[in-house]
Amino acid sequence: MESSLFFGLSTMAYILAMVVYITYIGFRKKAIGVSATGLTVFGFAAQTLAILLRWKEFYQMSGLGLLRSIPLTNLYESLVFFVWCLILGYLIVEFRYKNRSFGAFVTPVAALALLFISLSGMSTQIEPLVPALQSNWLLAHVTLSFISYSAFALSFSTGLMYLVVTTKRGEGAYMFWTVTLGVFGAVLLAMVIDFIRFKGAGLAPGSEAFIKNFLFKSTYKNGETSVRLLSYLATILIVFVTWRYGGALKKIIEGFKLQPATLDEITYKSVAIGFPIFTLGSLIFGAIWANQAWGVYWSWDPKETWSLITWFIYAFYLHARFLRGWRGHKISMVAVMGFVAVIFTYLGVNLLLSGLHSYGSQ
Repeated sequence: MESSLFFGLSTMAYILAMVVYITYIGFRKKAIGVSATGLTVFGFAAQTLAILLRWKEFYQMSGLGLLRSIPLTNLYESLVFFVWCLILGYLIVEFRYKNRSFGAFVTPVAALALLFISLSGMSTQIEPLVPALQSNWLLAHVTLSFISYSAFALSFSTGLMYLVVTTKRGEGAYMFWTVTLGVFGAVLLAMVIDFIRFKGAGLAPGSEAFIKNFLFKSTYKNGETSVRLLSYLATILIVFVTWRYGGALKKIIEGFKLQPATLDEITYKSVAIGFPIFTLGSLIFGAIWANQAWGVYWSWDPKETWSLITWFIYAFYLHARFLRGWRGHKISMVAVMGFVAVIFTYLGVNLLLSGLHSYGSQ
């Protein structure tokens, strides 16, 4: 029995759960909500089994031992594990707060991430580990890093929702979240355009060659000055539309009956859980692993540097909340900025920069 079968089942389950969660928001029928939760639980169970099967396949192929065979060695496997952690965190929130509305935001992320793997041509093959990865510290470093990433992802979503429901046009916080969301949308659109253009040309968007040489070449990094200019103008337009019609999104989220205090609490608890895990797993265990692999605890590699920047942002979040008494808009904006740093640490460094961690983009 192959792991790919269960990965496929989990992808379909998350897609169906996304549709059912959105339907639940529209009709508010308990039976629909229960069905959405059931599909999410089924998808999570299928994905868990898939990860365990792939671990077994890797173990049998590599002969490196159980701990060194954990399937977290490339972009494909890390995306899968990130989705698994995100869904686990969401299910905990749903059962803790008895509110299924978050599912309409979390399940699309899971479904799109798994669909991206399928559609992009990203390699899903089990490949031999490079020497730097052949360490027992891989399990501790990478696993804890992605658990913290998923916690920060939850804090980002609830922090952003808090800003949406508590701000109005003319406030600085309103400008912050509309610009952030608009830029996110523009970048995703640019990646879709890359995918359509280069997939049609026979290039595999999931390959390292594509990532290094063709990312944003259809838009922001195009050789034609007019195309680059048009791309930036389109980004400004998307940001303007988001700013102009942000009130519509506010009405939608207000319909979920989510209390701002609840959103603030989930944001704080997610950061409070994720920060010590990130500190231990990403920084401390990562430094120990780096010393074993490269003979130095810290080398200012781009991923190490951005991990430290991320750590400082979340440290500032906790400092500002506990010692400065920050609440509301200011602290939520810090949570959003923190996850922007997480995304760049996780993907941006591997896709746009080079360094000792470049194998993560394979």
